[in-house]
Amino acid sequence: MENLAMHISNGIIDGPVAAVFAAVALLATTFCVLRGRRDLDDRLAPMAGLVAAFIFAVQMLNFPIFTAGVSGHLLGGALAAMLVGPWVGALCVAVVLVVQALVFGDGGVAMLGLNITNMAVLGTAAAYLLIALLLRVLPRTPAGLGVTAFVSALVSVVVASMGFVLQYQLGGTTDLGGNLGGLAGTMAGVHLLIGIGEGLITATTVVTVAKVRPDLVYALRGLRAASTPAVPVVGGAR
Repeated sequence: MENLAMHISNGIIDGPVAAVFAAVALLATTFCVLRGRRDLDDRLAPMAGLVAAFIFAVQMLNFPIFTAGVSGHLLGGALAAMLVGPWVGALCVAVVLVVQALVFGDGGVAMLGLNITNMAVLGTAAAYLLIALLLRVLPRTPAGLGVTAFVSALVSVVVASMGFVLQYQLGGTTDLGGNLGGLAGTMAGVHLLIGIGEGLITATTVVTVAKVRPDLVYALRGLRAASTPAVPVVGGAR
């Protein structure tokens, strides 16, 4: 179980597969840079820095998963997607992963493309797709925003873990004897529990920000209900 972590260490996946996903991560982050430029303004630019710093700080705090003998921490994809959008959000998570790999040795440098693909790209994309869906059917109240943040964070963690399962199937350095289903089940179960913790942290953070400064929550600004105008979380009529 110690090797079944989201921060993939050097040697877990072979070189050719790691190189392919390094290219995937590079292409994805380049696309995010190009799209993210459209969103950057006087509010989003400093908010992106704060989000990246917050994710970096919270990722240093681990909470134990007693049933599996491992610990989990915030991945940050859903939090970043809600506060600064999918493009800038993915870049925030990617920057955190690069600093962790280069400075703190958390995740192998050779595996950086794999980790960015899973946590920054897949995790953030899955989160934002759910955010876009849920905010069109749930009321834009603190409760509705909290449910959206919780569900999107939980699902994003599990999706990111399934990215690792795919990568391990393609280039894992240890033969599992064809037991890919066992690996997928183990990863999904552990990261479902981690996702609950991430969901609580994400929901608490997003609702707190929305109550004080709803204009700083990208999901409330960037998304509009299908048939009704946007309603602020708190305060008077917009």
